[in-house]
Amino acid sequence: MLRGVRSLLGRCIPQLLEGPGLDFAAGTCRGTPASGPVAMATGAKDNRQSHNQTQLQVPNRLIHEKSPYLLQHAYNPVDWFPWGQEAFDKAKNENKPIFLSVGYSTCHWCHVMEEESFRNKEIGEILSEDFVSVKVDREEHPDVDKVYMTFVQATSSGGGWPMNVWLTPDLQPFVGGTYFPPEDGLTRVGFRTVLLRIRDQWKQNKAMLLENSQRVTASLLARSEITVGDRELPPTASAVSKRCFQQLEEVYDEEHGGFAEAPKFPTPVILSFLFSYWAAHRMTSEGFRAQQMAMHSLKMMANGGIRDHVGQGFHRYSTDRQWHIPHFEKMLYDQAQLAVAYTQAFQVSGDELFSDVAKGILQYVSQNLSHPSGGFYSAEDADSVPEGEVKPKEGAYYLWTVNEIKDLLPEPVEGATEPLSLGQLFMKHYGVTETGNIGSTQDPQGELQGQNVLTVRYSMDLTAARFGLEAETVRKLLDTGREKLVQIRKRRSRPRLDIKMLAAWNGMMVSGYAIAGAVLGKEELINQAIDGAKFLKRHLFDVSSGRLFRGCYATIGGTVEQSSSQFWGFLEDYAFVIRGLLDLYEASGESAWLEWALRLQDMQDKLFWDTQGGGYFCSEAELGGNLPLRLKDDQDGSEPSANSVSAHNLLRIHAYTGRRDWMDKCVKLLTAFSDRLRRVPVALPEMVRALCIQQQTIKQIVICGSPQGQDTKALIDCVHSIYVPNKVLILYDGEPSSFLARQLPFLVRLQKVDSQATAYVCENQAYSLPVTEPAELRKLLLL
Repeated sequence: MLRGVRSLLGRCIPQLLEGPGLDFAAGTCRGTPASGPVAMATGAKDNRQSHNQTQLQVPNRLIHEKSPYLLQHAYNPVDWFPWGQEAFDKAKNENKPIFLSVGYSTCHWCHVMEEESFRNKEIGEILSEDFVSVKVDREEHPDVDKVYMTFVQATSSGGGWPMNVWLTPDLQPFVGGTYFPPEDGLTRVGFRTVLLRIRDQWKQNKAMLLENSQRVTASLLARSEITVGDRELPPTASAVSKRCFQQLEEVYDEEHGGFAEAPKFPTPVILSFLFSYWAAHRMTSEGFRAQQMAMHSLKMMANGGIRDHVGQGFHRYSTDRQWHIPHFEKMLYDQAQLAVAYTQAFQVSGDELFSDVAKGILQYVSQNLSHPSGGFYSAEDADSVPEGEVKPKEGAYYLWTVNEIKDLLPEPVEGATEPLSLGQLFMKHYGVTETGNIGSTQDPQGELQGQNVLTVRYSMDLTAARFGLEAETVRKLLDTGREKLVQIRKRRSRPRLDIKMLAAWNGMMVSGYAIAGAVLGKEELINQAIDGAKFLKRHLFDVSSGRLFRGCYATIGGTVEQSSSQFWGFLEDYAFVIRGLLDLYEASGESAWLEWALRLQDMQDKLFWDTQGGGYFCSEAELGGNLPLRLKDDQDGSEPSANSVSAHNLLRIHAYTGRRDWMDKCVKLLTAFSDRLRRVPVALPEMVRALCIQQQTIKQIVICGSPQGQDTKALIDCVHSIYVPNKVLILYDGEPSSFLARQLPFLVRLQKVDSQATAYVCENQAYSLPVTEPAELRKLLLL
């Protein structure tokens, strides 16, 4: 698709922006990338210019918005508009192109461009006089972001944020890029120059721009279509999953884990696929290999600097192969997915390293990303103000010097084979050095000399052996040291918090708490998942219409309020909330969550299902009426695509209800994505998992017993302790009029044996002999 669109653009717009060094999609050299980040090396100089910068005393109209990202631009000398009809009408009435700038509040390069260009008075005048300038928070408007990112990625070498696109008054794109420096450099054209050239081209060659934008949009529309066509069934799961595994093995980093050179992302969707592949092939060398790849990646990430060893949680990605130097922002969706990935690793291996990491992630979220009413905030920024300075720097909150640690941890360590302080032990284990452990490639300007990112250099046993200590003694000493660093960090200026609470990401977090709570036997985690689901129903669900809202915001006083313009939920909101409710039902046994999930699935089908081509559109037809494209997500990236998640939801809901129409939808969805599943299954590992489950069939594990009974709990705990990707857990209390008995009439035939809680494993409408002992159930589940 991309080559075809680029070829078309090459024919359509060869002289669109004449001038040395300026491509039609210039500016893609910098930014927080959409799929493969071109990250700022940590600590690299931004070259932020103070020339002609100004902040208004009187704010622009963005001051009335709730989005932290939009509010960061409220005092720019730019006549900004939020996305909406007012801006579109102005562009049409005044015959001006639209300058669309998309980003998010914790994006480092969005901050850089805001400071360099959008505070620049001269640039602000150009944007206000010659364009209708529209600022969008991509997390509020994922539909807008997806449509124009498709254009930028198709017409350039990549994409990322900030994303800057120029549109016709009819919202058709004709030029796009990511970060632009404010002024011309030796190898890059500056933002001011780009604006002036586009302004001139619009005045002189508008007809050509309009014609070419229409042709490019038509080409994108044709190439982005995903439909069943004349196919009746999806491809064979065994062949697709094998190809996906092979494609992953080709790019696997044997030494450091993960699936790229650098930068390197955690990619939980890949890890989940590998665990599923292992479960289906556990007696083969390929199955063992899949397990090894996932486990090694998770261990290396847990040891690396991408994990915050002091405050817990994970940073966005690593700028190097070793998982050492991260890009420091922390996103809620990463925490949610990684909590599940480490919990699954514990199920598979029994290694408490993985359960400890999962608990640490959830501890971080509880302490730093949780609203008192039960919701979850979106993210923490990468930048904060270092002590004694006024300008934010990336990573300042997380870095340490040798002197700091020496001063904080001077206590002598008893029993060591040589004189040793707690600080020396701590620095040895976490790789802290006098000169700093950030290499010159991550710090080309030398601004971070002497600074250190904590990263585990040795196992607990090796550190203990080095100083003649017991491993458990070392563990306790390091815990003490980390706690002291936590207290010191509390005195530092914190990174900014994005107080936006999104339905989709809150749904993910409900899954994270529910799954971890069930597997680890932590009732308090399940209770937090319940609080999260109650928050969703209270603040992000419209009872009268049965629809979800996209998001809401925390206020300074701690209350919750909707955004200035009410945003209805998108496909991803429904998909992730439904998944969260299904996971919560299995963790809590409360059927009310399952009932709500079924109602939301009916609404999702009504709003987003493509009755002709199969699969789900990302946005509603009515709400996305102004956009030139209506897309279906076809990639599992930092988050799984909503269609992949929906395929899993449909399979599970079919198993809970027996409704054939939901299975038919799942098959049609998978069929619509057949071409991509065959050619590049590695782009859709979560959908490949769904394809495998659909063709393997789901195991319905039915526990007949009193929800409060210890014998019932023992069987449920057994189910949660085993990694079985193709199962649903059904709790039947023996009441024929219960919700689940009405959905699945066969349940009334399943009885307790000798008045004990009893388990049945049902597949293809046939069920096993009853078992009452967890050990017997375990054998059945491992068959």
